[in-house]
Amino acid sequence: MKKIVRRATFILLVAFLVVVLIPGNEKLFTDDVKAAQIPANNTTKPITITFAGDVMLDKGVGARINKYGVDYPFKYVSPYFKNSDLSVVNLETSVSTRGNAATKEFTFRSQPKTVQGIKNAGIDIVSLANNHTLDYGPVALFDTMNYLKKANIGYTGAGKNIDDAFTAQYRTINGKKIAILGISRVLPDTSWMASKSRAGIASGYTMNPMMSYVKNAVKKSDYTIVFVHWNKERMDYPEAYARTMGKQYIDAGVDVVIGAHSHSLMGTELYKGKPIYYSLGNFVFEGNSSPKGKESMIVKLTLQNNKVSSSIIPLHIDNGQPRPVNNAYNQTIIKKLNKLSYNTKFTSTCSMVSK
Repeated sequence: MKKIVRRATFILLVAFLVVVLIPGNEKLFTDDVKAAQIPANNTTKPITITFAGDVMLDKGVGARINKYGVDYPFKYVSPYFKNSDLSVVNLETSVSTRGNAATKEFTFRSQPKTVQGIKNAGIDIVSLANNHTLDYGPVALFDTMNYLKKANIGYTGAGKNIDDAFTAQYRTINGKKIAILGISRVLPDTSWMASKSRAGIASGYTMNPMMSYVKNAVKKSDYTIVFVHWNKERMDYPEAYARTMGKQYIDAGVDVVIGAHSHSLMGTELYKGKPIYYSLGNFVFEGNSSPKGKESMIVKLTLQNNKVSSSIIPLHIDNGQPRPVNNAYNQTIIKKLNKLSYNTKFTSTCSMVSK
């Protein structure tokens, strides 16, 4: 048996020397190695991510959910989420039956069953970084996080302490790691800010420690998206600090900045080739009498080969339901965004391009 093994080893060695030492054959050898190392093509499969704005499932929307079921708010938009690799919204409410209302003009607390509607719609991640998640105190915040966990819906932007609040949601899609990080620059007071010893929201009021968490998410991922609550309500243009902050995120390595809170659509900007959407407006919302509050859109991101392209899906909110309308309405929204945007515009087919 040992003789057979030695003979086979000798034959393999001779064959190797023939391939490597005879002129011309060494190229065949090295070419085979290179072929094994180089992929058939240098492109990666595209990744699609959809973002939408403020989702509030209390008040009038809550009453309609009680009447028509948990899927009511997302009836006309769930296909957009389900046809994407990843979908994200801003959850502008606590989800609980407990807690005491904060002393503020508007407080939102949605029923636990509403989380199932979010899940059924195909939404994968929610941002809790906003000025309503703590409307009913820490107990309702913890309930919100627990209900989301049970439904296997990721959340970012709030937590049991500052490290937890600034923890991004990570998903690996088509071999690429995506980070979604929620941050709020709009909070009622400092008691809402998460700290080492206090539950709360990931605050964007100071560059540090916020930027250290942003850079950490960038370091851990192939693509990083910041979903930030900022700007003034019902305005058309972002505040100066928002335009500065958006660029600082991108300077830190962020690939896309998505904004919410204003309850109105705002324009867009490209910085270093990366998109900033200053506000997506309302999404599932009711009680806003302003026409601006009924204009909405979904942003669709396409990530491929370390580049980002984006487009929008214009929507109109009726009775708390966002829904597509028609091409004439779409062109109205495009015209509005083109007027409000800085160095970008949207084509007639809703794609963002540079001016």
